Order: sequence, then structure tokens, then C-alpha cells
Amino acid sequence: MERRTILRTAVLGAGTAAFAGVLWQQAFARQRWQEQFADPAQPGPSPYGDLLAADANGIQLPAGFTSRVIARSGQRVAGTSYTWHWAPDGGACFPAGDGWIYVSNSEIPLTGGASAVRFHADGSVASAYRILSGTNVNCAGGATPWGTWLSCEEVPLGRVFETWPDGSRPAEERTRMGRFKHEAAACDPGRRVVYLTEDEGDGCFYRFVPDTWGDLRTGKVQVLCAPADQTAGPVTWQDVPDRDGFPVATRAQVAAAKHFDGGEGCWYDRDTCWFTTKGDNRVWAYDAVGQRLDLAYDDSLVPAGAAPLTGVDNITGTAGGDLYVAEDGGNMEINVITPAGVVAPFLRILGQSSSEITGPAFSPDGSRLYFSSQRGTSGGSAGSGGITYEVTGPFRSR
Repeated sequence: MERRTILRTAVLGAGTAAFAGVLWQQAFARQRWQEQFADPAQPGPSPYGDLLAADANGIQLPAGFTSRVIARSGQRVAGTSYTWHWAPDGGACFPAGDGWIYVSNSEIPLTGGASAVRFHADGSVASAYRILSGTNVNCAGGATPWGTWLSCEEVPLGRVFETWPDGSRPAEERTRMGRFKHEAAACDPGRRVVYLTEDEGDGCFYRFVPDTWGDLRTGKVQVLCAPADQTAGPVTWQDVPDRDGFPVATRAQVAAAKHFDGGEGCWYDRDTCWFTTKGDNRVWAYDAVGQRLDLAYDDSLVPAGAAPLTGVDNITGTAGGDLYVAEDGGNMEINVITPAGVVAPFLRILGQSSSEITGPAFSPDGSRLYFSSQRGTSGGSAGSGGITYEVTGPFRSR
């Protein structure tokens, strides 16, 4: 696979030496980041060591890490009067005063929506409440740089809703972002676009280009275009003629569009948008500067029977550059993919093989990881047994 050239001549146009220095530092950091992912990740030793025996919550973790249950579907969040939603799915964390907020979607029909848990600075629960109601199968989504949560409907002609994690404003529909079977979203402040995945066996990878950055009410939807069999190389973008997707689905409107086998999680960092496809167990890397696509992980490119990561689904990352990928099924793990190109289990949930791990997200300081087991030990399709967890420990900062 080709190594991507990251240093751009635009850096040379910086107005002052100090500003140019900052830009060069950012460019070199991005070069190291992307060169380390020049080949798909391979199994190797975890930077955190082996998993230990399961704790009281049935979670295997490396030494130094602990877990606690934050909420259970159908039960009140401890210390509050709020009943946690069923089928918890995509999530994200947001700073809030001296604490933070974790938001979580509800992937159930008709009432769907999203809830939030607010934490004090010491990690104790301050409150829990609803931030979106009356929507349909809210699967994943994404955080915006201006502090809102995009909650996406995973149904045909699904919509995107912009929500306010602190509950200060009612959620607002953002139908100009396209009507399709939405999965996740990731904001790219450099290009001022929002990337969007589509959970279809022949789904596409989109970006929404708002007319004004920070205002998602108007703009255009574009689709990534490349040869059907291309897994590495340059790509282009074309406008989707009819974002409403009816009667012709958005994924069928542009002949040159590249199709992906079940788009899932989406995460942006350092000029790269990482997204996952569950049908072929891949993690893709879109280089937004070079406008090219590469594979960061493919379970078919590791030694037979040695793939630690299967059932590829939600994805998040850290300031240090590690990616954390949750499994839908598989053996109920969250795997870490390091910038050195090593993939290894970070945690494993026992006794919940009929569930899936959803909504991984780090607290603003990077010391706590939140996620859910959508159906818990019950394995029920309605998600009535969902459990939301927190893991605390010495996460790597670089």
C-alpha cells in the first residue's frame, strides 16, 4: 500500500514564523500518524498487557483498570428519578462545567430518541434525562465541534437530529443532511464537512457540506466515488441529486459511487476519517487532505484464525492516536488499534454473547471510557436488558 504524503505546500504560506511553526508541527504529527497506518493493522501484544479474569461485572480488563455499571435499561439511573432507555447504542461525551455529559441513543422503533447522564467532577452521577423523543431506531451519530450530538435514524429514509446534551434546547431535525439508513456521523472542521455512513449491504459513504459551518440546516450532500474493487487509492466526491432518497435511494443515484458492505462507526481525527464496515470486518481510513482511501484493518488480511477483531462496529479514538473498535457479536470485545498498527483486545464482556457493544466514548480528560452492552445478559431483541458501563484506568495519552 502506498504511503501517504502529508506535508503540504500550504504550510509555507503561514503569516508569521510562530504560526508556521505550529503548522509544521501539526503536519509532521499527521505524517507520523498516517505513515504508521500505511498498512492494515496486524495482531500483536496490547499496550496494556493481557486481559485478567473477569471482574464482578463480568468484564475482563487489563491490570490497573476497573469497571462500574452506570445504568440499566428500564431501571432508574442511580441517584436520579430517570429511567434509562432500552437498547442503548451510539454515544459521545461532552464537557459540562466542571464535569461532563455522556449521551446515548436508543435503537428501538418509533420512540427511539436519546438520553444523557451528567457527571460531577469526581465522576459521581449528577442527573439523567431525555434529550430526544419520538424518533425511530436511533443507532449511532456523532458529536459536533460546537457541542451538539447528531442522533441518526437507522431506517430507510432515516433522518438526522441535532440535539443539545445539556437539554437546554429541543432537538431539531436536519433533513437536508440526507434521507437514508443513517448510522454514524463525524465532523471535519478542516474541510467544514460532516461525514456520514450508511448501514446497507451496498451503502455509501457521504459527506454533508453545509452552507455555513456550524449551521446544519442547509447545504449539499455528496457521495464518495471510486472503482468498486478499490481498497487503496484516490477518490472523488459527487453531488447527490436528490437527498430525500425517494423514489430513488441516495445510494443508487450516482453511478460512480463506491459501495460499502454495511457502514457502521465513524470517527475523525487529524485529517483522517476512520469508518467501519461490518459486512467485511474492515476499518477504513479516508485521508481528507490527500483525498484517498486506505484500509486500516481487514480481518481477511491477518493470519487465518488469528483475527482478534470481528463483528466490527462502533469506533472512537483518543488524543494519543489509539482507535477503539467495538464488536457487534464477535466475542464481545473492544479492541484497540495503535498508531503502530497493532490490533489487540482491550476488554471483553463475558456471558453476553447475544448482545453487542455500542457507544464507546471517552470522558473529556480521557480517563474514563463509556460504552453499553445493548441487550446485556437477556439477549432480547428489544434491548430491555441493556447495560451502560464506565471503565476507569491509565489510558495512554500518547
